[in-house]
Amino acid sequence: MPPYSLVYTLHLLAALVWVGGMFFAWMVLRPAAGALQPPERLTLWLEVFRRFFVWVWVAVVLLPVSGIGMLHMGFSGFDGAPRYVHVMMGLYLAMLALFLRIQALQLPVMRRAVEQQDWQTAGATLGRIRRLVAFNLLIGLSVTALAAARPSF
Repeated sequence: MPPYSLVYTLHLLAALVWVGGMFFAWMVLRPAAGALQPPERLTLWLEVFRRFFVWVWVAVVLLPVSGIGMLHMGFSGFDGAPRYVHVMMGLYLAMLALFLRIQALQLPVMRRAVEQQDWQTAGATLGRIRRLVAFNLLIGLSVTALAAARPSF
């Protein structure tokens, strides 16, 4: 496999894991988990986040590394890249910021609330996390569509 193809494949897989995971969580797991009682539902979500965020961290590292690799191999650097690549990089930073907000600010609050069996606070925090994930999913789907379309702007 040529180097560019390998880097491109890693990039796509990282994006697929992150965006696909959010899609699954929002469209499949969230509605199914709604049938559970708060203690079970909130404990389930904590475990889902714990496992999924390991893979998001892999994607968070692989995406810029592979993206910069493709930038240099395919466009001879940032200046040679088309505008859609610049937009994708900016949207990655927005997605990263939202993920870090969830990971560093919201998740610890939810974890403490579940440990203290404060289901109301845990549920409210999960609601905030859900909204951030929904916004991040929309950005991720937009980046995916942008990459697939490869516009000429």
